[in-house]
Amino acid sequence: MDVGGGWGRARDVTRRVGRGVADAGRATARAGRATASGTVRASRATARGAQKVGKATRRLTYANGADRTGLGRLIELSAGNSASDALVTVALASTVFFGVPVGEARGSVALYLVITMLPFALLAPFVGPILDRFRSGRRYVMAGTLFGRGLLCFAMAAAVGPGDLPTLFIGALGVLVLSKAYNVSRAAIMPSVLPADIGLVSANARVALFTLVSAGIAVPVGAGLTAWLGSAVALRVAMVAFLLLGVAAVRLPRHVDSPDLEEEGAAPRWRTLFKVGPAVAEAVWANVAVRVFSGFLLFFLLFLVQDQAVPWLAARDPFFDVPKTIALLAGAAGLGGLAGAVVANWTRNHAPQLIVLLTLAMAAVTTIVTAIFFGVWAALAISLITAFAQELGKLALDAIVQREIGEEVRSSTFGVVEAMLQLAWVFGGLVGLVLSLTRSGTAGLVTLAVLLTVALVWLLFTRRKRIRAADARLRGHRAEHADQHQRPDTLDPTKPLTNPNG
Repeated sequence: MDVGGGWGRARDVTRRVGRGVADAGRATARAGRATASGTVRASRATARGAQKVGKATRRLTYANGADRTGLGRLIELSAGNSASDALVTVALASTVFFGVPVGEARGSVALYLVITMLPFALLAPFVGPILDRFRSGRRYVMAGTLFGRGLLCFAMAAAVGPGDLPTLFIGALGVLVLSKAYNVSRAAIMPSVLPADIGLVSANARVALFTLVSAGIAVPVGAGLTAWLGSAVALRVAMVAFLLLGVAAVRLPRHVDSPDLEEEGAAPRWRTLFKVGPAVAEAVWANVAVRVFSGFLLFFLLFLVQDQAVPWLAARDPFFDVPKTIALLAGAAGLGGLAGAVVANWTRNHAPQLIVLLTLAMAAVTTIVTAIFFGVWAALAISLITAFAQELGKLALDAIVQREIGEEVRSSTFGVVEAMLQLAWVFGGLVGLVLSLTRSGTAGLVTLAVLLTVALVWLLFTRRKRIRAADARLRGHRAEHADQHQRPDTLDPTKPLTNPNG
């Protein structure tokens, strides 16, 4: 036996294996370095891209003097507020609503709407007057609404695991009330941060545009985060965001706070739709009709699609299914909201009263056409136009309130307006839930078209009646003034008395 030769061959094999392992290690190291280098380069490119996007966004938000007045910082704060609210909405939706079958989801949604909206209807009238009492500290009021929502998100995140529905419902109610309080405060301070080159409609549109974009980005992020890590994590992320935004709210410019000018001993003034003036009341009622339209359409189409009671799903269209249809309808609604904000910015400050009535007319006509030609493209069109009309009409309404209502009761007025619009949306949603049980798109849309047409005709009639009454009063004043000048016994106190005979 050649033992020495065997050991030699074994050493050769061992050396070759060692060299192979070393080569593999070096290759792995090179691949790791290349991967790390690529990751670093990708991270730097992403950071540079994010920095460029941030600078471009800052240029847009601070344009036309918005950096000097504080409007730019208010836009950024409102965008963050909208994104955080969207995270909460996505987390709660996946927890409370649509994780159950369609029939049970109707009951869950109806229960949520009733439980949260009834207390909101009782609390809403007090929000505006309370905010009016703290006009000198509006920054801190806005910060308080953000800090409060952060704490509520912490409580709801702890309630997700054990399925504590009472805590979730109470937390959702609190988030809703504080969100509306923030919106009321933001709308009330808009005139104080308005640059000279921007009208109220344009400023409101700029805020709405950035809030819609931020919410549109936050919704898929929140959905992905919820699917990956769960609703509790999404709520905790929203909590951190709300707390950071609260700090940013405190750092708003000082002139956001208005001095308290109420007379001592004066009774607080409460706002109702009978005390806001005819122009504001007309705009509010038109927006109420559009909100009923919006709430109805959302839940009506949603459950028709989930029941597969729409023509394109009933016919087993190979391209459209339930998830794709819902995604397309949501995309159309998002695009419509953005278009409404863009058009509002383009209209500047021209005729907001006319804009409000035109949005209602647009909603009525679109509903009639959709009822006649109900199909997938008609459904997409009505989703887009609904969001467009709601956004444009609300921005015009905000401008009317900011123009017509004094600062001392502006928050009270916005509180009434927000409550009316929210309750109208809920009422429309409940009607949509009920009519979706008929599984007939045409029947529901015809009912809605009749209601919108009646609302439009009534508003046009009252507007014409008011204009005629104003014209009659003006003619009466002119006739009385002319009669005083034509009377021979009328003496002009500015002229000296003289004797006609010298």
